[in-house]
Amino acid sequence: MFSCHGSSRPFQVLAALALLLPQASLAQDRDTQEIQRYVLTDAAFAKFKQASNKLAALPNGMAGDCDDESPTIAEGVANIEATPGAKAAISSTGLTPREYTVFAWSLVHNGIAAWAVSQPGGKLPPGTNPASVDFCKKHAAEIEALPKLKNSRCDDEDAEDDRPE
Repeated sequence: MFSCHGSSRPFQVLAALALLLPQASLAQDRDTQEIQRYVLTDAAFAKFKQASNKLAALPNGMAGDCDDESPTIAEGVANIEATPGAKAAISSTGLTPREYTVFAWSLVHNGIAAWAVSQPGGKLPPGTNPASVDFCKKHAAEIEALPKLKNSRCDDEDAEDDRPE
């Protein structure tokens, strides 16, 4: 319980959070809309595969926060730009770091949607582009074969998580 005569610090923290949370939510809403509008194409996928292979070959993996479950597009781009060689690897394929990030999230979103519609009674989630879901179905084997990108900071944690107890 807060005292009217005590420290105002808890109120300042709550006020700051109240101002920041809508911005974070707004950014994720904008990201979701951009990802839903993005149409997956064979040409962009060819570039994405090239870029993914180049990123997987980076000696120190990708930068990023291992615990961040739902980064924004801007955070994904920042992780690419913070990784030595990553921006050049992506740009050499004709994609920008933002295009790469949006394509990656679109693959995830539409891959999940493709799975959802394959389930008994499954329906396409609202706002999902049927053409991109069809793309994921058509290219499922190629998508599954994409290299897993390393994150040198997370790989140690992952190895510890995979050890039998």
